Order: sequence, then structure tokens, then C-alpha cells
Amino acid sequence: MRQLIHQLTQKGLQYISPCVLCGIDAQRNYSLCKDCWNNLPWMKEPVLRQEMQILSACRYDYPLDRIIQQFKYQQQLQYQTALTGLLCRLKYPKVQAIVPMPISLEKLAERGYNQSLQIAKGLAAHLQLPIWQPVQRLKQYSQKGLSRLERLQDIDQQFVPRDDLKIRYRKVLIVDDVVTTGSSIHALKQCLEQLGCRQIYAVCLAAAQN
Repeated sequence: MRQLIHQLTQKGLQYISPCVLCGIDAQRNYSLCKDCWNNLPWMKEPVLRQEMQILSACRYDYPLDRIIQQFKYQQQLQYQTALTGLLCRLKYPKVQAIVPMPISLEKLAERGYNQSLQIAKGLAAHLQLPIWQPVQRLKQYSQKGLSRLERLQDIDQQFVPRDDLKIRYRKVLIVDDVVTTGSSIHALKQCLEQLGCRQIYAVCLAAAQN
């Protein structure tokens, strides 16, 4: 009964709280008003990157590009509900666990949190699946000036399996924020395959132009 009252209270607050994007109309969909939600740059088809089909909620275009940048780099956590909502509306194959894209300890210290983990938690709760973090990401260096082959080789070397794993899954879903070339997802996929994963899927908030 207490949980039901809490849910009804939260629902009521949503309909009187302003949209976190425009700040004018009331929230209707995952903290956004109806117009802001409908005007997002939605995508209807998955994208192909590194010979892998990746589900993408939207194109990396205005205003979503600005929302992701502020969430990722400026600690604007009020957008977390909206970003999680983008992923919750998609249909997924049956998997056993959610794997957020890892970031290095240096990036974690710089940002204060892993943005992919934050949105993955909401999706995991929605799908009633566990979060699994079996891979560690080593120091991320700037790839400016590197050729495409050098970039791929550099990213491949960034991901290493953790040596303290107690649970393993065979069917997993990778969650990332933005996909451009897909090289990070490809490298993570290879690492997961070393750990025995046999069915690996991926989803992102937005796909940028390759």
C-alpha cells in the first residue's frame, strides 16, 4: 500500500513539474513534455557499425546532442530520467545481463560517474536484469592524428577482462551513450567473447554520423 501511494504521488508530481528541457509545459514522458519528447530526433532502424547491428534510440542531433553533452560533461543529472526513457521504449532480444560501456579510472575521476552506467541502471530496472561489469578499461588516450587502423588497434588494447569474476553470462546487452564508428563497442564485444559470451547485442542513446 505504501509503495502504491508513493507511485501515485510521483505520478502526480510529474504532471505538475515543468519539462526539464523547455521548462514550460508539464512533464508527460520521462520528465519531458509531450512536444519536447515528440520532437526528439528519433530513429526507426538500427545502425550498422563494425559489422554489428546496434539499436539506437535517436540520431545524434539537436536537442539530444546538447542534452547528452551536458549530462556527460557538466553533471546535469536532471536529464538522466529522459535519457533512460529513450532506451526503455525500444524492444530488445532476450538477454541475461546489461553491460554498460566501461570508462577508465582517469575518466571516472574527472567526471565523477560513468554516464553509460547511470543510464544502464535505469534500463536494467525496467527490464528486470542485473548489471554486469566484467571488463576494465585502461587509460584512454587522445586518438587525434591516428589513422583509422591505429585507432582500432588502440581501442582494442584498452579493454581487459577482470580477474575477479564470480558470475558469467552468455547473452548480454551492451549499453553506450553515443556511437560513431562503433570501435569501442566492437572492442568490448571481443573482450566479452573471451569471457564466454555467445550472444552480444548493443544499444545506444544516439548514433552520430560515421
